[in-house]
Amino acid sequence: MPIDTSKKTIDELLTRGVAQVTVRESVEKKLRSGKKLRIKHGVDPTTKDLHLGYAVVYEKLRKLQQMGHTIVFLIGDFTARFGDPTDKESQRTLRDKKEVEAAAKSYAKQIGTILDMQKTEVRHNSAWYDKLSAEGLLRLMSRFTVARMLERDMFQKRQEAGHEIGMHELVYPVLQGWDSVMLKSDITVVGTDQTFNELQARKLQEQEGQEPQDIIAMDILVGTDGHLKMSQSLGNYVGIMESAMEQYGKLMSIPDSAILSYLTLVTRISAQEIALLSEELTKDKVNPRDVKMRLAKEVVTIYHGATTAEKAEQAFILQFQKHEPPTYIEEILVKGATLIEVMVETKLVASKGEGRRMLEQNAVKVDGEKVVDGTLAAKKLKGKVLQVGKRKFVKIT
Repeated sequence: MPIDTSKKTIDELLTRGVAQVTVRESVEKKLRSGKKLRIKHGVDPTTKDLHLGYAVVYEKLRKLQQMGHTIVFLIGDFTARFGDPTDKESQRTLRDKKEVEAAAKSYAKQIGTILDMQKTEVRHNSAWYDKLSAEGLLRLMSRFTVARMLERDMFQKRQEAGHEIGMHELVYPVLQGWDSVMLKSDITVVGTDQTFNELQARKLQEQEGQEPQDIIAMDILVGTDGHLKMSQSLGNYVGIMESAMEQYGKLMSIPDSAILSYLTLVTRISAQEIALLSEELTKDKVNPRDVKMRLAKEVVTIYHGATTAEKAEQAFILQFQKHEPPTYIEEILVKGATLIEVMVETKLVASKGEGRRMLEQNAVKVDGEKVVDGTLAAKKLKGKVLQVGKRKFVKIT
């Protein structure tokens, strides 16, 4: 497959949704060279489900893959055991290896909704860190100073607030940098919150005789609240593996101020069309609701297909504009023994704790009738519609 080196493609790649490029001249030279580049991106499996905040980077990786480059997708199954301290106000705690492995299992399937996994090189950093000796780690750490690590804004904020900083947290950027050495990374694509970590790789690669990687740092996607970074812990996320109806409904709930950001970062609508929609919104030539419907349909199409996206849209119109029950309800075969287990299994709630809260709030219905008993036998739900809140519906089979 020939490498796409056209100026138009490269210009759009380095502008759409991009916050910063380090070093731009070097990136452009590499992309114009016609060489098949190794594009690194790493993620620590801290939860089982990915959300659209991650997809911002994955869409850029998809574009690079289409241009003919090799995507090296690194699952940080070693580094996830103690976790990236980025944006964390308190010290990270160590996690069990089995817990991390369980979270990592579904990543390839989720990533495969965006990338061509047959053309993606998937690696795990436990392959080298589980073999690294104590002496090897100390030699690696000796290449950096504590002062350099403490330059990170979030460490300074912790110190000012009197919060502890664990020694293991200072090592994290070093390990992330060494990942790039092991993978021979030419370019890495990350969110802006990872720029400091990835900058550490450049020094290490030069020391190891490699050309230093360049960095494409993407804008951060705000959550459905329109203010804070999208996060599962904050509950303002849209999951990649959520149902079509749930994705559609959540995207319709974002504030108007976030529409253009979402269109740019998580859809495949052309930049020209987004510019036109931006102009129409500014001049009140189009209803923001209609643009959000376009956004929601585009995103659902990526993860569930055009037919399902059309059904989700029609169901949303019936339920929220015409106030009729949805005509399209996903059918799911369940294994759980009780109502609350089924609610978690079908992802109507994120946890049993949330499920209990929804039951206490009278927000759970079975065939339209309110239910408050979470121990209700699952076999009594078969063939019935289970509803949680206003827009979450599944039919139990």
